[in-house]
Amino acid sequence: MNRADRPPRLVPILYCGTAYASLMLACALAAIWPRAVAGFFYHSWMVAIVHLITLGWITCSILGAIYIVGPVALRMPMPARRSDYVAYGLVVTGIVGMVAHFWIEEFGGMAWSAATVTAGALYVVSRVLSGLRRSSVPASVKLHIGLACVNFVAAASAGILLGFDKVFHFLPGFVLSNVFAHAHLAALGWATMMVMGVAYRLLPMVLPSRMLTGRSVYASAILLEGGILGLFVALVCQSRWTLFFVVIVASGLGTFIGNVAWMVRSPALKPVGAPKVDFAVLHAAAAGASLLVAIGLGLALVVMPLSSWSLRVAAAYGVFGLLGFLAQMVVGMEARLLPLAAWFWVRSTDAPSPHRMRERTLQAIVFLGWTIGVPAVGAGMFLESPLLVGSGAWALFASVAIATVDAVSVVAHSIRRPTVSVLPAA
Repeated sequence: MNRADRPPRLVPILYCGTAYASLMLACALAAIWPRAVAGFFYHSWMVAIVHLITLGWITCSILGAIYIVGPVALRMPMPARRSDYVAYGLVVTGIVGMVAHFWIEEFGGMAWSAATVTAGALYVVSRVLSGLRRSSVPASVKLHIGLACVNFVAAASAGILLGFDKVFHFLPGFVLSNVFAHAHLAALGWATMMVMGVAYRLLPMVLPSRMLTGRSVYASAILLEGGILGLFVALVCQSRWTLFFVVIVASGLGTFIGNVAWMVRSPALKPVGAPKVDFAVLHAAAAGASLLVAIGLGLALVVMPLSSWSLRVAAAYGVFGLLGFLAQMVVGMEARLLPLAAWFWVRSTDAPSPHRMRERTLQAIVFLGWTIGVPAVGAGMFLESPLLVGSGAWALFASVAIATVDAVSVVAHSIRRPTVSVLPAA
């Protein structure tokens, strides 16, 4: 890999730092005020915490990872420009504004803050779409990532409209149905589609395994995209077709799970120095287990009548879908991506292997915290138990804080060692 094609350093670090700060704040707020979280979930404080996870942790992590995954796995150079720092500033300013305005229930400012986040993220998304045209990765992977970028535009637009609707009240339909439609388009269409596309390139490196190609990779994108677009319309219109599109979404996710299972059954030789117990793989496996739970709860929700019981199921569904699957899948990918990026930033003869940059004891504690925290928060939301929610949130807060320390130590590897002036071509 030439110097011009290697991952930039500062931009992904900025996004990564913002992501960690956002997730720690979300866990701290839930731990300090568990009674505000356990119970009916559609209120301003809860929405603020949710956006700290979805925008602060998941989206910022994705945006930062793009600058690493692009040149390393997607054969798509992403050199940092001045405009990338402007875009980062817009994203951070918008997230801070959204969370603050949600907290004080000032929805006009929240809507303008959402537009600010969108402006910054759209710049990165547009660079990805432009770079995909020149990338040599399989078209099936490009399809996932391209659709994710398009879905981001749609989900962000829907979110901005919902924000202004809180002030001017112009959108038709049931408020919760519109919110659920936006949430699913963002979580499934943007975050999940992007995670799936990147996973098809990263998981073979992480496991390691043979690279999967073929119709099944296309199928996961086509089924998920068709299902989520239909589900969005069905939820907005409160249509009886909701169950049909939920089944299509579940089929797309099931196809992805089946493809991952194929990778697990098709191992490749591990690189020298790779640990026997890989915590990146364990996080990915735990995220997959949460995805199965979320699929089951989501299917149950469609056939249940609206009641206090179904709202409790919906709260648990959100925890396992957002926190257990998407947020923890990001943890697993970051556990491998950040050391790999630090190694590329240095590429000197005395640089440690990416497999040895992480502190194994800290990784074990982080994984234990997630293993305890996600089910505790999910059960607490279902049972409306502040004790369970608070306990799980504290476990997650401790895990994120420890992971932050570990991440800082990884970045320090690239700062303490001088970068070589010439890099050999890959």
